[in-house]
Amino acid sequence: MSVFGSNKARRRHLSDPFTDLLFNALLGFTFLFLIAIMFMNPITKKGIINPKAEYIVTISWPDHSPDDVDAWVEDPNGNLVWFRNREAGLVHLDRDDRGQINDTITVNDEEIQNPLNQEIVTIRGVVPGEFVINVHYYESESLQPIMVTVKVSKINPALEIVYYGDTLLEGKGDEKTAVRFKIDKAGEVTSISHIQKSLVVIG
Repeated sequence: MSVFGSNKARRRHLSDPFTDLLFNALLGFTFLFLIAIMFMNPITKKGIINPKAEYIVTISWPDHSPDDVDAWVEDPNGNLVWFRNREAGLVHLDRDDRGQINDTITVNDEEIQNPLNQEIVTIRGVVPGEFVINVHYYESESLQPIMVTVKVSKINPALEIVYYGDTLLEGKGDEKTAVRFKIDKAGEVTSISHIQKSLVVIG
């Protein structure tokens, strides 16, 4: 081998570790850059709802029913929430369902029907004392008794069903207390009862 060839091989050998070092450094910077981009633009979590509530009261009756059932809720301070007074204190009527009347929407000139009959009430803070949940058979198209399901869910710190039960409404105008529950200062349910109390202030 010539002296020129030997020197060339020596230079190539000496430059290989330096090239490797530069390549590894470039990989490291690229990796850190990608991590920084991910944290700057977090992936959007679609379809996740974070309700701002301590409790959610769900009142439902059979799908496709034309009948109108209303939720009436009284808080420990005597505030009353119903379809004509949708916010009082920390209690909110988030959804007023009127049977089939408001179950149809039009999308691209096509009518779409939602068969679900459901009213939603949220309690958006801790108010110690007793809450009264009543159901009222406001309007009857079927002229038949109707079974209403009431669910009370505690949201924080984790989802917990504190009450689930059925209440039979005999006919138009019938009102019944589905459940009464007391919570303490920590927002924990301390008692549940079904003692009847009328809340409806309309005929």
